[in-house]
Amino acid sequence: MTPLARRAFLASTAALPLAGCGGPGPAKVPPEDAERAGPAAGAADGSAAPGHASARSAPVRLRIPAIGVDTAVLRLGLAPDGTVRVPPITAHDRAGWYRHSPAPGQTGPSVILGHVTVGAYGDGVFRHLAEVRRGDRIEVRLAGGGTVRFAVTAVRTVAKADFPTGDVYGNVDRPELRLVTCGGPRSGDGYRDNVIVFAAPAPSAAGER
Repeated sequence: MTPLARRAFLASTAALPLAGCGGPGPAKVPPEDAERAGPAAGAADGSAAPGHASARSAPVRLRIPAIGVDTAVLRLGLAPDGTVRVPPITAHDRAGWYRHSPAPGQTGPSVILGHVTVGAYGDGVFRHLAEVRRGDRIEVRLAGGGTVRFAVTAVRTVAKADFPTGDVYGNVDRPELRLVTCGGPRSGDGYRDNVIVFAAPAPSAAGER
Protein backbone atom coordinates (compact mmCIF):
# COMPACT_ATOMS: atom_id res chain seq x y z
CA MET A 1 0.00 0.00 0.00
CA THR A 2 0.99 3.61 -0.45
CA PRO A 3 1.66 5.61 2.73
CA LEU A 4 -1.64 7.46 2.25
CA ALA A 5 -3.62 4.24 1.83
CA ARG A 6 -1.88 2.75 4.87
CA ARG A 7 -2.84 5.75 7.03
CA ALA A 8 -6.47 5.48 5.90
CA PHE A 9 -6.46 1.74 6.61
CA LEU A 10 -5.06 2.23 10.10
CA ALA A 11 -7.71 4.83 10.84
CA SER A 12 -10.51 2.57 9.65
CA THR A 13 -9.28 -0.31 11.80
CA ALA A 14 -8.73 1.65 15.00
CA ALA A 15 -12.04 0.39 16.40
CA LEU A 16 -11.66 -3.28 15.47
CA PRO A 17 -10.48 -4.78 18.83
CA LEU A 18 -14.08 -5.39 19.96
CA ALA A 19 -14.99 -7.46 16.93
CA GLY A 20 -15.27 -11.20 16.57
CA CYS A 21 -16.14 -12.13 20.14
CA GLY A 22 -19.75 -13.22 20.31
CA GLY A 23 -20.31 -10.54 22.92
CA PRO A 24 -20.95 -6.80 22.62
CA GLY A 25 -21.86 -5.29 19.29
CA PRO A 26 -19.21 -4.22 16.77
CA ALA A 27 -17.29 -1.02 17.33
CA LYS A 28 -17.78 2.30 15.59
CA VAL A 29 -15.48 3.39 12.79
CA PRO A 30 -14.65 7.11 12.47
CA PRO A 31 -17.29 8.87 10.26
CA GLU A 32 -14.79 9.84 7.55
CA ASP A 33 -13.91 6.18 7.05
CA ALA A 34 -17.55 5.11 6.92
CA GLU A 35 -18.06 7.66 4.11
CA ARG A 36 -14.94 6.44 2.31
CA ALA A 37 -16.17 2.84 2.39
CA GLY A 38 -19.54 3.78 0.89
CA PRO A 39 -22.92 2.05 1.15
CA ALA A 40 -21.74 -1.13 -0.59
CA ALA A 41 -19.17 -1.90 2.10
CA GLY A 42 -19.40 -4.83 4.42
CA ALA A 43 -20.92 -7.77 2.58
CA ALA A 44 -20.94 -10.45 5.27
CA ASP A 45 -22.47 -13.17 3.13
CA GLY A 46 -19.49 -13.96 0.93
CA SER A 47 -20.77 -11.89 -2.01
CA ALA A 48 -18.35 -9.81 -4.02
CA ALA A 49 -17.69 -6.28 -2.83
CA PRO A 50 -15.13 -3.62 -3.70
CA GLY A 51 -11.98 -3.62 -1.60
CA HIS A 52 -8.22 -3.94 -1.69
CA ALA A 53 -8.24 -7.38 -3.33
CA SER A 54 -9.54 -8.82 -6.56
CA ALA A 55 -12.29 -11.39 -6.35
CA ARG A 56 -9.80 -14.17 -7.22
CA SER A 57 -7.43 -13.25 -4.36
CA ALA A 58 -10.11 -13.08 -1.65
CA PRO A 59 -9.87 -15.86 0.97
CA VAL A 60 -12.66 -18.44 0.95
CA ARG A 61 -11.43 -21.07 3.43
CA LEU A 62 -9.19 -21.15 6.51
CA ARG A 63 -7.56 -24.24 8.01
CA ILE A 64 -5.65 -24.49 11.31
CA PRO A 65 -4.98 -28.24 11.73
CA ALA A 66 -3.49 -27.93 15.23
CA ILE A 67 -6.86 -26.85 16.67
CA GLY A 68 -9.19 -28.52 14.19
CA VAL A 69 -10.34 -25.35 12.41
CA ASP A 70 -11.62 -25.81 8.86
CA THR A 71 -13.98 -22.96 8.08
CA ALA A 72 -15.41 -21.03 5.20
CA VAL A 73 -14.40 -17.36 5.22
CA LEU A 74 -16.85 -14.52 4.71
CA ARG A 75 -16.01 -11.01 3.51
CA LEU A 76 -16.55 -8.35 6.17
CA GLY A 77 -16.64 -4.59 5.85
CA LEU A 78 -18.68 -1.77 7.37
CA ALA A 79 -22.37 -1.69 8.24
CA PRO A 80 -24.48 1.30 7.11
CA ASP A 81 -24.12 2.89 10.56
CA GLY A 82 -20.33 2.82 10.31
CA THR A 83 -19.72 -0.15 12.62
CA VAL A 84 -17.43 -3.00 11.70
CA ARG A 85 -19.32 -6.11 10.73
CA VAL A 86 -18.55 -9.47 12.34
CA PRO A 87 -19.64 -12.93 11.19
CA PRO A 88 -23.32 -13.61 11.97
CA ILE A 89 -24.21 -15.51 15.14
CA THR A 90 -25.26 -18.88 13.74
CA ALA A 91 -25.05 -22.56 14.63
CA HIS A 92 -22.55 -23.06 11.81
CA ASP A 93 -20.09 -20.34 12.75
CA ARG A 94 -17.61 -19.06 10.17
CA ALA A 95 -14.60 -16.76 10.19
CA GLY A 96 -14.57 -13.44 8.36
CA TRP A 97 -11.88 -11.56 6.45
CA TYR A 98 -11.81 -7.79 6.95
CA ARG A 99 -11.82 -6.84 3.29
CA HIS A 100 -10.12 -3.46 3.82
CA SER A 101 -6.97 -5.37 4.79
CA PRO A 102 -4.67 -6.96 2.19
CA ALA A 103 -5.73 -10.36 0.90
CA PRO A 104 -3.68 -13.31 2.19
CA GLY A 105 -0.56 -13.54 0.07
CA GLN A 106 -0.47 -9.83 -0.70
CA THR A 107 2.11 -7.64 1.00
CA GLY A 108 0.83 -6.46 4.37
CA PRO A 109 -1.18 -7.86 7.30
CA SER A 110 -4.34 -9.71 6.29
CA VAL A 111 -6.86 -9.71 9.15
CA ILE A 112 -9.35 -12.52 9.83
CA LEU A 113 -11.86 -12.29 12.68
CA GLY A 114 -13.79 -15.04 14.42
CA HIS A 115 -16.07 -15.62 17.37
CA VAL A 116 -14.91 -17.44 20.49
CA THR A 117 -18.53 -18.19 21.43
CA VAL A 118 -21.79 -17.80 19.51
CA GLY A 119 -24.42 -17.25 22.17
CA ALA A 120 -26.80 -20.16 22.70
CA TYR A 121 -25.04 -22.13 19.94
CA GLY A 122 -21.94 -22.64 22.10
CA ASP A 123 -18.37 -22.60 20.86
CA GLY A 124 -17.32 -20.28 18.05
CA VAL A 125 -14.94 -21.13 15.23
CA PHE A 126 -12.02 -19.55 17.16
CA ARG A 127 -12.89 -21.11 20.52
CA HIS A 128 -9.42 -22.69 20.79
CA LEU A 129 -7.39 -20.03 19.04
CA ALA A 130 -5.37 -19.27 22.19
CA GLU A 131 -4.07 -22.86 22.11
CA VAL A 132 -2.08 -22.55 18.88
CA ARG A 133 1.69 -22.47 19.26
CA ARG A 134 4.63 -20.98 17.42
CA GLY A 135 5.30 -22.96 14.25
CA ASP A 136 1.73 -24.26 13.82
CA ARG A 137 0.63 -24.13 10.20
CA ILE A 138 -2.27 -22.10 8.81
CA GLU A 139 -3.64 -22.51 5.30
CA VAL A 140 -5.81 -20.01 3.47
CA ARG A 141 -7.49 -21.03 0.23
CA LEU A 142 -8.22 -18.24 -2.24
CA ALA A 143 -11.20 -17.79 -4.52
CA GLY A 144 -8.92 -18.19 -7.53
CA GLY A 145 -7.92 -21.68 -6.40
CA GLY A 146 -4.49 -21.07 -4.86
CA THR A 147 -3.52 -21.73 -1.24
CA VAL A 148 -1.35 -19.46 0.89
CA ARG A 149 0.49 -21.15 3.77
CA PHE A 150 1.56 -19.43 6.97
CA ALA A 151 3.32 -20.43 10.19
CA VAL A 152 2.44 -18.96 13.58
CA THR A 153 5.11 -16.60 14.90
CA ALA A 154 3.40 -15.37 18.09
CA VAL A 155 0.20 -15.63 20.12
CA ARG A 156 -0.75 -12.75 22.38
CA THR A 157 -3.59 -12.18 24.84
CA VAL A 158 -4.07 -8.49 25.55
CA ALA A 159 -6.63 -6.34 27.34
CA LYS A 160 -8.97 -4.70 24.85
CA ALA A 161 -8.05 -1.34 26.35
CA ASP A 162 -4.42 -2.02 25.35
CA PHE A 163 -5.06 -3.45 21.89
CA PRO A 164 -1.79 -3.14 19.88
CA THR A 165 -3.23 -1.49 16.79
CA GLY A 166 0.17 -0.74 15.28
CA ASP A 167 1.42 -4.31 15.72
CA VAL A 168 -1.71 -5.80 14.19
CA TYR A 169 -2.36 -3.39 11.33
CA GLY A 170 1.01 -1.68 10.87
CA ASN A 171 2.87 -1.90 7.58
CA VAL A 172 5.09 -4.92 6.91
CA ASP A 173 7.20 -5.74 3.84
CA ARG A 174 5.87 -9.26 3.25
CA PRO A 175 2.54 -11.11 3.37
CA GLU A 176 1.47 -11.75 6.96
CA LEU A 177 -1.68 -12.93 8.70
CA ARG A 178 -3.49 -11.81 11.86
CA LEU A 179 -6.26 -13.85 13.48
CA VAL A 180 -8.31 -12.01 16.10
CA THR A 181 -10.90 -13.18 18.61
CA CYS A 182 -11.80 -12.59 22.25
CA GLY A 183 -10.40 -14.26 25.34
CA GLY A 184 -9.75 -13.97 29.02
CA PRO A 185 -12.51 -13.73 31.63
CA ARG A 186 -16.04 -12.74 30.69
CA SER A 187 -17.05 -9.15 31.34
CA GLY A 188 -20.80 -8.64 31.23
CA ASP A 189 -21.99 -10.29 28.03
CA GLY A 190 -18.54 -10.21 26.43
CA TYR A 191 -14.87 -10.84 27.17
CA ARG A 192 -12.20 -8.64 28.71
CA ASP A 193 -9.32 -9.50 26.37
CA ASN A 194 -8.41 -10.14 22.77
CA VAL A 195 -6.43 -13.13 21.52
CA ILE A 196 -4.25 -12.29 18.53
CA VAL A 197 -2.32 -14.80 16.42
CA PHE A 198 0.51 -13.46 14.26
CA ALA A 199 1.68 -15.54 11.31
CA ALA A 200 4.21 -15.20 8.49
CA PRO A 201 4.79 -17.20 5.29
CA ALA A 202 5.59 -20.80 6.09
CA PRO A 203 9.34 -21.47 5.57
CA SER A 204 8.74 -24.22 3.01
CA ALA A 205 6.24 -22.18 1.06
CA ALA A 206 7.39 -18.56 1.25
CA GLY A 207 5.96 -16.76 -1.74
CA GLU A 208 3.90 -19.78 -2.79
CA ARG A 209 0.42 -19.10 -4.07
